[in-house]
Amino acid sequence: MESLFDAAARDATPEPLAVRMRPRTLDEVIGQRHLLGSGTPLRRLVESEAPMSLFLWGPPGTGKTTLAYVVSNVTKRRFVEVSAVSAGVKDVRAAIDAARTELGMTGRQTVLFVDEVHRFNKAQQDALLPAVENRWVTFIGATTENPFFSVISPLLSRSLLLTLESLGDEDVAEVVGRALTDPRGLAGRATLHPDALAQLVRLAGGDARRSLTYLEAAALLADDITVEVVEKAVDKAAVRYDRQGDQHYDVISAFIKSMRGSDADAAVHYLARMVEAGEDPRFIARRIVIFASEDVGLADPTCLQVAVAAAQAVEFIGLPEGKINLAHAVIHCALAPKSNAVVKAIGAASDDVRRGAIGHVPGHLRDAHYGGAKKLGHGDGYKYPHDFDHGLVKQDYAPEELRDRRYYEPTTHGAEAPVAERWAKIRAFLRGT
Repeated sequence: MESLFDAAARDATPEPLAVRMRPRTLDEVIGQRHLLGSGTPLRRLVESEAPMSLFLWGPPGTGKTTLAYVVSNVTKRRFVEVSAVSAGVKDVRAAIDAARTELGMTGRQTVLFVDEVHRFNKAQQDALLPAVENRWVTFIGATTENPFFSVISPLLSRSLLLTLESLGDEDVAEVVGRALTDPRGLAGRATLHPDALAQLVRLAGGDARRSLTYLEAAALLADDITVEVVEKAVDKAAVRYDRQGDQHYDVISAFIKSMRGSDADAAVHYLARMVEAGEDPRFIARRIVIFASEDVGLADPTCLQVAVAAAQAVEFIGLPEGKINLAHAVIHCALAPKSNAVVKAIGAASDDVRRGAIGHVPGHLRDAHYGGAKKLGHGDGYKYPHDFDHGLVKQDYAPEELRDRRYYEPTTHGAEAPVAERWAKIRAFLRGT
């Protein structure tokens, strides 16, 4: 049982849980394995004593500040943090001057960490150049936006750019699990139910800092942390939404069917329901991408482009802003003309392949580039379509056994109507009908 002294000591701790649990070495960092393995540029830079210049680019909560702190801690350098939201040129120059003084008097180097560096204007970024060029500081800039658009070229060209990825569910679960038991964290004072852990992971959306913030809030409410405690802690409606249960499948089913039925209002409702309940936005984005080809297809060829762009945007900026990109794609898909001709085509072709209706590739279509292929007759008689009018030439393409099979049967909905007309003419020409 926790003593009064321990409780008082805990309550007197000013740092948030996310700060207390900040890794102290590279080996304690969870996730970002592509940056932290043996022989990676970051490892080599940390193990050397030379000043460096880095840009850390990635979504919120992926460890940009943590990595800057670890670099400082491991290399025994002063850590000075400047926020681009509130700092001006004067603040930047003051930090650089202090670093030069420290370097000159004690020989100790300084890590100058600029958070949200993309918010600096050109003049503010220019103020960093002398320190980077002369190696007065180890400069580390963190940004959630593409640095190729938000950082001046002279500064970017003098720096190593490292891209951080959103943490996976297993990574976030490991972050939470460590905080539960670590003496710097909750030190075993709270118990987290498995379904509550799953809810925390969903709500975090790949953001380690958010997961620890929610865990800390829940631990203040109860030592026995259930789903209900988690939802109350993060001020969420008590949405009973089990990602492995009926609600998960019911809501995603209603979401897809609402888009298929062209009801944009209903589709957006189910989208909001999933987002607010902590569903992984990447899962939602994947379903929209599938829908774009499965239910819209060539009736609106731009639908897949919008869906893929939304999925990439979600990976790039995360939640909460990413829900706007998802809504954009959902409304586009819901209002697009519908066609399932693409999914029917690949389905029918796959059925034939699975039942053994494969046949032999016609000899004139076989690869003739390797030695001996010519002797086997591969490629003989092949007609190059670009040598003929309209880029079309009558020759057999399908195996003989499948010559009369029809897979793609386009609809006349939306942009697929002219596709249907063209395909009918091409098919008649190729088949000689």
